[in-house]
Order: sequence, then C-alpha cells, then structure tokens
Amino acid sequence: MLKLQGIAVSPGVTIGEALVLDSEGFRIPRRFVERSAVDTELARLAHAIGETAREMERNRDAIRAELGEQYAAIFEAHLAMLHDEKLQRELQTAVRDRNWWPEYAVSRTLRRYAKVFQSLDNHISQRAHDIYDIEKSLLRNLLGQRRETLAAISQPVIVLAHNLTPSETATLDRRFVKGFATELGGPGSHTAIVAEGLEIPAVVGVGPFLADVSGGEPVILDGNQGLVILQPDEETIARYRQELEAAQTVAAQLKEIRDLPAETTDGVRIQLTGNIEFPSEAEQCLARGCDGIGLYRTEFLYLASRTEPTEDDHYAAYAEVVQAMAGRPVVIRTLDLGADKMHARLNIEEERNPCLGLRSIRLSLRQLPMFRTQLRAILRASALGDVRVMFPLISTIVELRQARMVLADVMEDLAEHGIAFNRKMPVGMMVETPAAVMMLDIFIKEVDFVSIGTNDLIQYTLAVDRGNKDVADLYNACDPAVLRLLRRSLDVAREAGVPANVCGQMSGSVMFTQLLLGLGLRQLSVPPSAIPEVKQVCRSVSVAECRLIAEKALAMDGAREVKAYLRDQLRRRLAQAVA
Repeated sequence: MLKLQGIAVSPGVTIGEALVLDSEGFRIPRRFVERSAVDTELARLAHAIGETAREMERNRDAIRAELGEQYAAIFEAHLAMLHDEKLQRELQTAVRDRNWWPEYAVSRTLRRYAKVFQSLDNHISQRAHDIYDIEKSLLRNLLGQRRETLAAISQPVIVLAHNLTPSETATLDRRFVKGFATELGGPGSHTAIVAEGLEIPAVVGVGPFLADVSGGEPVILDGNQGLVILQPDEETIARYRQELEAAQTVAAQLKEIRDLPAETTDGVRIQLTGNIEFPSEAEQCLARGCDGIGLYRTEFLYLASRTEPTEDDHYAAYAEVVQAMAGRPVVIRTLDLGADKMHARLNIEEERNPCLGLRSIRLSLRQLPMFRTQLRAILRASALGDVRVMFPLISTIVELRQARMVLADVMEDLAEHGIAFNRKMPVGMMVETPAAVMMLDIFIKEVDFVSIGTNDLIQYTLAVDRGNKDVADLYNACDPAVLRLLRRSLDVAREAGVPANVCGQMSGSVMFTQLLLGLGLRQLSVPPSAIPEVKQVCRSVSVAECRLIAEKALAMDGAREVKAYLRDQLRRRLAQAVA
C-alpha cells in the first residue's frame, strides 16, 4: 500500500479502478484479450515494436549526422533495450498467458523495469528515463488512431493524471469519473474550481506518482484529507467504505433542514446562495435549499468549445438557470479567463506570467466584440428573472467605468431593436486584489453590490501562484493579511449600505463560517455540495458568538495559529450540536 499526500481541492471519498493518463495523454486501462484474438494482438505488438525500432534508427542516423557518434549512442542504447530478449519474452507472455491487452502489458512491464532502475544508486538510476522513452514510443505506435479522450470514458474510474486543464476537467462525465488526482496543480486553480462544481473528489499537487500505478488497479481517493492511496489493503478499503456509509448518513440528516432558512440562533437571516459552473448545477442548488445563485461562472462556454460561443449559446445557458431559479437572484460573472487559455483563438501572444497579464475584465475590454456578445445575452436573460451582472478582477476605477459604458451601449442597442431586458439590472464587481480593497470606498459608489473572490485575493495578497504545488503551503486563507483585507472590505460595504458577498473557496468551508459571520458577512455563495453543512453551522451559532471568534482571530499574528483556533471552534460547535 502506498499513501500519497496532495492538496485537497474538492471534498469526498471514492474507491475505484485507476485510469492513468501520463503527461502525453495516453490512457492505459487494464483490459483483457479474448483467447481467439491473442494471435492478432501479438502481431499488433510485434508491429509496434518494429515501428518503434525503425523510428529509433531514423533518429539515431539523424543525430549521428548532426551531432556525432557520441549522441547517436543514446538511440543505440534504446534499440538494445527494445530488442532485449528477456523484455520481448515478458511482453509476449503477458499477452499470451495472462491475456493482457498489449498496451497494458507494455505499460505494466516497462514501468516495473523503470522502478528497478530508479531504486539503484548513482547514474544507473537515470536509465529509468530511457525506459519511459521506450514505453511512450511503443504506446504511441500501439494506440495510433485508437487513442481515446476523456470524454469517451464509459465505465466507472478514478482518473490519475500528470495534469488536467480546466477544459479537460469540464468534459469529465460524472456518471463514470468518480474523482481525479494530478501530479501538478494547486488550490484555487480553475481545474480545482471545475472539480468542485462537478462534485467529484479531487486531489492535486501530489508530485510524481504515475510510475507507481497501472490502469485498472484499485485506488482510494480521499478528497477530504488530500490523500491518494495506491494498492490499498483490505483493512483500509473496509475502513473507507465505513466512512462512505457514515457520510451518506450525515447527508441524509442534512436533508431535513433543506427548506429551513439559514438563520442564526439570535435571528439574523443569512442569504445562502450557490456557486455554479454549469447550468445543470442550478437544480443541485435548489435541491439543497439555496436562496439563489451568488456566482454563475461562465468560463465553461469558452473552455468546452473550440469556437467562440455565440450570443444564442450564452443566452440558452443563462436562460436555463434563470428559469430554474424561478425568481431567485442569479449573479452572472462575465468571462474570467486569461489570455493563456485563449491566445490561440484570439491570436494573442503567449504570456510569461498569465496571473498578472491579460485576463478577466482586462481581456474583455480588449476584446470588445466578444464582451458585447456576452453582455447582450446576459441582458436578454434579465427579462426572464432576477439577473445581476458582475465584472471580475476590477483593479481601477477606469476599468469599472469602461465596463459600465460598454454595458450601457449594449443596453441602448437592444432598446433600439425592441429587445426586452431589465433596464435596472443590478451591476456588481469582484473584489479580488489588494488594490480593489484599498479603493473600495471609491468603487462602492458606482456599484449595486460587491463580491469578494477570496481565491484570487489570497493569491495576489500573498504573492503566491495558486496553481503551483511548490508554493501551495504559502497559499493560506488564514493568513492575517487576508483576514484584515476581508474585514476592511466588509466594513466599507456595510457603511455604504451596499450588499457584500464572499464567493471564493473560503466561503464553502465550514471552518470559516463563524469567522465570516463575525466579520459582518450576511451573504455567502458556496458550492452546491457545501450548502447543507454551511446552513447547519449558521443555524447553530449566534452573531454575538461569531463576533468574539472574529475578534480573537484578527488579534493573532500567524496563519497556523488562526487555523488551529478556527478548527477548534468548529469542533466545539459540532460537538455541542451532537450533544
């Protein structure tokens, strides 16, 4: 059994078979060959070995001509490994006697060889890289046109990958993908957000581990603790199955408060809204007793398609949610992607530092036809219900005014064409940078509401790339600097009489609920799966108690101290609820 620690980004526990994707996107599931097809598959394996050998010979000859015999020797070594009689015998035996699919035989056998090399000292351990090169070459020739995509998964699996892009994550089919873990990534990334929206357990930033697992092997994914357990023993499997049953029992108990308001013990009503990524999630929010949609992320429209979405594409997605909410508020955030995700489509040059580059409202203001298309669809949807629009990553008053000017221009155009929309549609902004917090007393005069996006606020405040596992330990919502910025934002909004919301991952964690209520928050926007638990905490505390907790947390000078204190307070609260 091998237990690996990563970063938990989407809660839940699942047990299932591994589906392994390496950095080149190969799928290597454990698949068996029918007896009648063994000879055909052995011939396919032999053909792949022959093709791989010919590729190596071509590469060897080209390198010899370009760089000399010394570098050509690398490919000679690869050829010698490929033609090794023992290796060939093992591969053939795996297919003939074990009925393994050739792709699985290659992956399983060569990764075992690589692990042997890796366990040796000095320069010999480096030969493992040669084994991986041979494996990839063989798999490339074996798979050919048979390479499958994530969208084609048709049986229950846990996806284990080097990395997953937000668009790849958005195509995962929840019926079959029970969870995923990646070697790269960090908390608060778009991939993590999409996973949370899909309500599947996810762990990122595990580090190199794909060499230790083959497709089809049993895996436990603990999205609560950030654990990936490979080759689990029966005792561990039994323990996690009990945990799954206990979680189902708690979920059933939380259903009982679905139709009750999120009201504190001293009678303060908290608006509890949902964060959604896809239109289908609106029903999930309603099923858990939400008060509306506090954050409708629209990026999926761009990530799930190779072409730019049309106005009708936008409108259909928004209308579905607005109609499902039946009069409840729906806050639609305009495009919050960076040029790094769209440079190929928009002919934008690749950026060195996308987090600080052309993204969010900056990109929208640069790509006005795209921005206008989205605003037209949002305005049309506003005729169907309580729709509100929100601009992301506002850092200067000029950006806010420019965005509002574009909105006013689109309104005028719709009015001229007799298209229905809400002329008084509320307009809000995200507070995601220290600059926005410091200037909020100016911004607040020109918006109808604000929403604090803690994911980016933490990133920009602490100068930590939220997608980088190497600095993930520095990305901490409990940092006193973050808490002080939250307090200032909520104080400014309260003094101006402007509604304020918190919609980052922080709001979806029950560990922070009492702190946020104590800071003055009266509206939270959380993932659908978190609605019942957050509601339960709201209904079990008083605002007076929460203020004391917030005051004590604000007096602390270290993130670790704050985190330990908030966890202890939550533990006590839950213990009192059970008693």
